[in-house]
Amino acid sequence: MAYLFTSESVSEGHPDKIADQISDALLDHFLAFDPESKVACESLVTTGQVVLAGEVKSDTYLDVQSIAREVINNIGYTKGEYQFSGDSCGVISLIHEQSQDINQGVDRANKEEQGAGDQGMMFGYATRETENFMPLALDISHKILQELAALRKEAKDMPYLRPDAKAQVTIEYSDENVPQRIDTIVISTQHDPFDKDDTRMLEQIKKDIHDFLIPRVKLRLPAYVQELFNDDITYHINPTGKFVIGGPHGDAGLTGRKIIVDTYGGKGAHGGGAFSGKDPSKVDRSAAYAARHIAKNLVAAGVADEILVQLSYAIGVVEPTSVYVNTYGTSKVDLSDGAISQKVKQIFDLRPFAIESRLKLRNPIYLESAAYGHMGKAPRMVKKVFESPYSGRVEKEVELFTWEKLDYVDQVKAAFDLK
Repeated sequence: MAYLFTSESVSEGHPDKIADQISDALLDHFLAFDPESKVACESLVTTGQVVLAGEVKSDTYLDVQSIAREVINNIGYTKGEYQFSGDSCGVISLIHEQSQDINQGVDRANKEEQGAGDQGMMFGYATRETENFMPLALDISHKILQELAALRKEAKDMPYLRPDAKAQVTIEYSDENVPQRIDTIVISTQHDPFDKDDTRMLEQIKKDIHDFLIPRVKLRLPAYVQELFNDDITYHINPTGKFVIGGPHGDAGLTGRKIIVDTYGGKGAHGGGAFSGKDPSKVDRSAAYAARHIAKNLVAAGVADEILVQLSYAIGVVEPTSVYVNTYGTSKVDLSDGAISQKVKQIFDLRPFAIESRLKLRNPIYLESAAYGHMGKAPRMVKKVFESPYSGRVEKEVELFTWEKLDYVDQVKAAFDLK
């Protein structure tokens, strides 16, 4: 019998995502000036205030207030009526030095023997459902909000948009787990007040979303996904009827509170650890990226149509405590999932330092991952500039989303004897 599956995304102006972006901007600046920095930065945003907390071990010093304000302004919180603005909000820093008890378990004289920064389990997932090997409902949800943000910044077709927004997509699947149609789309977007006529305001937003937003989203999707859009889709647009009060004035935001949005939209599994604000010695982040890299390369190589990879670690210990693979019965090779996991351990070096090196994670590459998902984005080279009143100016060319590269497909094919 056919079934429904739903995923959601949130915009860069959502309070939790503001916090994530501030935390990752701080991390990028620490890594730009001191690549060996150990960072665990948390952010809280609320009406007119930002609170920064966490632990750092670094040779550099930053103007954390200016960095936070720049992130907030770049997102679009620049007006006093939002009750939260980069130019006027208070920024309180409670960041202190990392515990030596933790650090002694991580740092080693021989970097290759670096221990994991914490215990825990991390998951990676990949599916042939989309061209970027991501779950379809989440992929569409991200694209809806990316295009909504573009419309807001263009300030032409929908000039009343404000930064906070959420989207949710429900897809109907066949018994064979193949997407059949889009059943429901939910979009809640913050907006300027129109006038006293809330009904007219809501009707205008609904019309503009159908006329401007949805066509732009469809253009970013391949033909087989565009066909899933039809006249029978149920749309819930600003279902409360009004969304003027939003952002940190409407809800407090915290780093690490959108971990399902950040990963696979509820498909596969999640170990519970957040990403933003953590340097790559924290396996919550680096091993989750490594697991995605493994899963994506295995699916792309033809090992299976859908794969979940779990890694687990103990704090201060070099080798993972377990490697698990689940192909959901879609395996194309004559091996059990347990045997596949043994081959994974032979192909991929899963020691923390090896992951950092292979995926180039000691670079300032994290701010771009902090909104619209850490997985599924195309790798690319960018030039980034960092300035500090204490450390001067640094210009770096870095590669983003290295964990999305299909650079192990040939090795996987060879290991599994695939053509």
